[in-house]
Amino acid sequence: MTTARTDLPRARKTTVRPDSLRLIPFVIQREGEEAAPDNLRLTPIGGGRYRLGYADEDPRDRDLRAVLWARCGFGPVDDRGLPTGRPQWRLMHPLRQRGCMQTLCCQVCAGPARTPLGWVFLAGPNTMDPSDEPVLTNQPPVCAKHARAAAELCPHLTAEPMVFLTRSAPLYGVNGVGYGVRGGSVLVVERPDGPIPYGHPLLPTVLASQMVRRLGVFRLLSLDELFAELQRAI
Repeated sequence: MTTARTDLPRARKTTVRPDSLRLIPFVIQREGEEAAPDNLRLTPIGGGRYRLGYADEDPRDRDLRAVLWARCGFGPVDDRGLPTGRPQWRLMHPLRQRGCMQTLCCQVCAGPARTPLGWVFLAGPNTMDPSDEPVLTNQPPVCAKHARAAAELCPHLTAEPMVFLTRSAPLYGVNGVGYGVRGGSVLVVERPDGPIPYGHPLLPTVLASQMVRRLGVFRLLSLDELFAELQRAI
């Protein structure tokens, strides 16, 4: 993250700017980036248990905890290596989402998201309850430079979203579906209501689509309060 004071948004509410309208978050799925052929199969691993995999599996198909991920195509990129194509605003590309969550990079620019005060996670109305235990999010963090733009652009947020500022956001698990065999075919047989924690017995047969982190001790702020504190911290 650039630490120059002039790169931080001013601590006041703004309207959507023309340059924000042209900015498309890195994690957004683009037109043409459709689900890739899956050729899924279940392999017995003993004790009546199975492991889900691809017939032509590649190491990149699994995350650091060995969970299998849904395949999705990648469209063309520009000269900066950023995705191009018409955005599908309500969809996050599963592998770009995973990459940003795994490395704690900004969902807008894919750069480092850590600020001098910790990581910033945004949430829209009625999407997260700060009193829950644990507090979980599938939204990658945002850097200070793009926090306002994320709030303006994301259809799940508002211009004044909930801002979670934390120094601890460990990996929790994934959102996904469980597979099994029915009528000789490998099909979805379980659709969990919420995130599946790493270590859960269902995970060997899960196809993941989003990575989830748990927010540790955090402070709940407004965007204006966040920017004011960041300006004092540098």
